[in-house]
Formats: sequence, structure tokens, C-alpha cells
Amino acid sequence: MNIIVNDLLTHYELTGKGKLVVLLHGWGDSARGLAGLQVHLARQFQVLAIDLPGFGTTQAPTTIWDLDNYAAFVADVLQKLDCKVYAIVGHSNGGAIAIRGLSLGSLKADKLVLMAAAGIRNRRHVQRLALKVVAKTGNLATLWLPERQRQNLRKSLYGTVGSDMLVVPELQATFKKSVRQDVQVDAAKLKLPTLLIYADHDRAVPLADGRKYHQLIKNSKLEIITDAGHFLHVEQPAAVNKLVEDFLK
Repeated sequence: MNIIVNDLLTHYELTGKGKLVVLLHGWGDSARGLAGLQVHLARQFQVLAIDLPGFGTTQAPTTIWDLDNYAAFVADVLQKLDCKVYAIVGHSNGGAIAIRGLSLGSLKADKLVLMAAAGIRNRRHVQRLALKVVAKTGNLATLWLPERQRQNLRKSLYGTVGSDMLVVPELQATFKKSVRQDVQVDAAKLKLPTLLIYADHDRAVPLADGRKYHQLIKNSKLEIITDAGHFLHVEQPAAVNKLVEDFLK
């Protein structure tokens, strides 16, 4: 289904009946990436999955956005659909958006589920330095390649240091602005029941971030998924689905 929100053609999927659960996907993903969880939860809840601007089939923003802009956009979608939210489930950057929006008050919910949520930005200085070096050397070393091959190689190089910046090239400036936002202070303000689900083999958002959020969010519970990486809900769907379902019930 599609609606116009803030002049952007916005795609969303609304399924099931009952209390409303909102699904927010991560950077470079779309609502489709959370389809398995949506199908499972729709047996007991109404579930809204949104393609965030610039992803899936939702139009990209025409200006440079940050987490505040994305949170406000989600709030506008909910207002336009006249939705009262019971719970928000955010994966990766979708989790950071949820934390920021709930802290600011632009988003409201009774419960929160954070799956491999990003937003803790104090990565090791070595990693940030490596990213800068790769950016420079990658550009110099690939000047002779065709543009498409250069982009593919650069994506691979950036991936080795944990950056999603080149997943959506047209949103590079938005990515840079968003990843500068550390939401630890926002997380410490949250009081709603929160379920943290992190994976032991996640290289993009390590388990240590989950432990940090557990310390910051007083009313939180941390669950660890074994033998899974960043897309834990895809790699271990049965375990993740049960944790989320039990928490929301």
C-alpha cells in the first residue's frame, strides 16, 4: 500500500488485527527484510511495516536527513494512518531511530524491542581511521576501472571496516549525518519495558553495544542469539520470533 507523507510516496504493509506493532528496518534494508517477523506477529497483532525514505519503494528525501528527521517521518506516517502504537520493533538503524524518537517524544509506545540496534557511535578510533584510509586509497587505486566496478570494489572495501555508507550511494550525506548521532543519552531517558536482542557473531553492531544499552535502559532485558550475525531475525527466525512474541504478549 502507498500513501503520500511529506510529499514522499511512501510504501507500507499493514497486516493482522489487534494492538499495533510498528516495524522499523535498518540502513540499506526495507520492510521486506522484516517480512518473516511480520507474518509471525500478525497472528496476534496488527503489524505496520514501513519502507523508510530512500529504501524499498519509498521515495528518498530531497534534503540531508538525520535520525530526528526519520523519527518525525515515522510519526507523520502514524498520524496519517490514525494509528495508536502498542510497540515498536527496530532493527539496526531502525532501533536508533526508535530510541531517538521515543526520547524526543515524537514517537510513543508502551513497549520497545531493539534488535541489533545501532546508535552507540563511540567506535574504536582505529576503525574510523581505517575507513578514511580505505576511502582515499580505494579512490586512488581504482581510477582506471569502469565506474560500476569502482563502486562495487569500494563497497567491498568499506564493508571490511563496517560501513554501510555506500549501500545507498544517493544517501551518503544522510548516512554520514545519521551515524554522527550517538543516542546513549536518549536511551538513558527511556522508561518503557524494552527487550534487547543481540547476536554473538554480529560484526556490524557488536554484542557489547547491547550490553551497554542494557545498562542505560533501566527497564530492559537482554537476550543473546547464538550462531547469528547482524540479521539475526533472518538467521535465527524461530528464536527471535518467540522472544519478541513472548515479550509483547
